[in-house]
Amino acid sequence: MASSSDVTSSADHTPGNPESGSVSEASESTDRPARRGRVRARRAAVMAVPATLVAGALAVLTAEGALGVQFAISGMPFTVTATELDGTGFEQFGGLDSMAPGSPNEGDTGGQVLVVTSAIKNATLTKLCQSVDLGGTNLLITAGSGAEKVSASDLTTDSTELSGDAAFNNIEIGNDASTLTKAGVKGPIGVFSQQADTVRIANLRQTNYATTAGVFKLPGLKLGFSSKGC
Repeated sequence: MASSSDVTSSADHTPGNPESGSVSEASESTDRPARRGRVRARRAAVMAVPATLVAGALAVLTAEGALGVQFAISGMPFTVTATELDGTGFEQFGGLDSMAPGSPNEGDTGGQVLVVTSAIKNATLTKLCQSVDLGGTNLLITAGSGAEKVSASDLTTDSTELSGDAAFNNIEIGNDASTLTKAGVKGPIGVFSQQADTVRIANLRQTNYATTAGVFKLPGLKLGFSSKGC
């Protein structure tokens, strides 16, 4: 659920062993299929996220190319934080999100945003917070602060910023995104990707443009307006 910047990384990890680290930024280039609607086909820079991003970059929560989402993004980023996330079946790769034609939020982007798509088959999150800056005030949503955690299945997010401290089990780095199997999501062919059996991340913070889930349970949900975001 959550806002913008590119994600980069570097480091070495050995598949089959848990890794941990912090995320910063990442981005690189490859081809991306044309989207539905009036958005023209174009060569998109899609991130190549080597090792350190794998160790720390996790988006908990979908790009149009991930689960076949067919909505146009608003172009307004939102922030998501959680004190802890635990997930099984993790995948991550690059993609492009498109705004509705003529969106006032497109600026000089041409209505498209380069994102890191992350997918988790099953996830739980502790003390989830999501906020959207509406200009002078924030729409604030919180959940999972009590004994029961937020839970989601088939969870994906499209992010431009990711940070936290993560550990992975049986990680694979450098897969073609179209061959991923851990979360049941297929990315674009020819795009750098990574996947792992399990993931745990502490102090998660994301800037997101889109989120989807098959099931999303939010115990203790609270929604309101606040002068401060997450």
